Amino acid sequence: MTSYSRQDVLRILDISPRQLQGWERAELVSPQSSYSFKDLGQLRTLKSLREEAVPAASIRHSIVAMKAVAGMANPLMEACLVRAGTRLAFRHQGAVVDPIRRQLLFDFERFDRPWAVREPSSMRRPARVNPRGIQDRFLAAVQAEEAGDKTRAIALYEEILDIDPSYAAAHINLGTLHFHLRQFGRAEELYRRATLADPGYVLAFFDLGNVLDELQRLDESIAAYRQAVALSPRYADAHYNLALACERKGEFRSALRHWQAYIKLDNRGPWADHARGQIRKLLGREALSIVWRCPGYPVRRHPPARLELA
Repeated sequence: MTSYSRQDVLRILDISPRQLQGWERAELVSPQSSYSFKDLGQLRTLKSLREEAVPAASIRHSIVAMKAVAGMANPLMEACLVRAGTRLAFRHQGAVVDPIRRQLLFDFERFDRPWAVREPSSMRRPARVNPRGIQDRFLAAVQAEEAGDKTRAIALYEEILDIDPSYAAAHINLGTLHFHLRQFGRAEELYRRATLADPGYVLAFFDLGNVLDELQRLDESIAAYRQAVALSPRYADAHYNLALACERKGEFRSALRHWQAYIKLDNRGPWADHARGQIRKLLGREALSIVWRCPGYPVRRHPPARLELA
């Protein structure tokens, strides 16, 4: 297999060392000493997106979301990053995955490319099942959701699961429909089935944490969020929800740690502002607790709450 040096890449793509280093600092690509032909194709896609003024942060968020949804180590190199209207998506052998909206979209013409990519385990079908038939039903279910026909979408997802009970993405989407209908028991059941169908499917644990939180089963919710973070340490939303849950449980040090992790992954917007506010509050709480414990300092009648180790 032909390999290309960094200098070859800079020359072929007509980019500067500073540009490539900037992409690496933004965590859009991993630093490498040599690149394959496939790597060049993905870097060319990245260059096109940047030339179209797609913000690096948007690309990075899509990559992080794809890691969480598909369990990929490096989506930019393992799949094809494409434009899907105003959003970013990833191409998978006949499917376009929108990781931010957490949906699979099928478009066999617009995004057709010759690159062979690894299909994540959560999207693989057993050999005895006709994958095109499953995909057609899934596409119809997604379209029914977008059209507001929840009854038809539910029926189609249930058909898919009758044919292939291991189809984790159908469990997730069907569970989310029941979640929005406030049928939390059924949603929990479907999310749990998704975790069993694909134990590496991060989104299944994240959504399970959400429904358990709604059911006020805080300990189980925290355990699910922690599993999501363990599978994908850069999944910002999981850190955010885990921080909220830890605060409610009184595990303030754990909450602080996950608020700080969230800020490192997503430092702009209202959610980041809220995270910063929580960090300031928890740090202030810790400072007061430390002052109260200092030798010789007058004991207060109502000492501030002390932090507990998680």
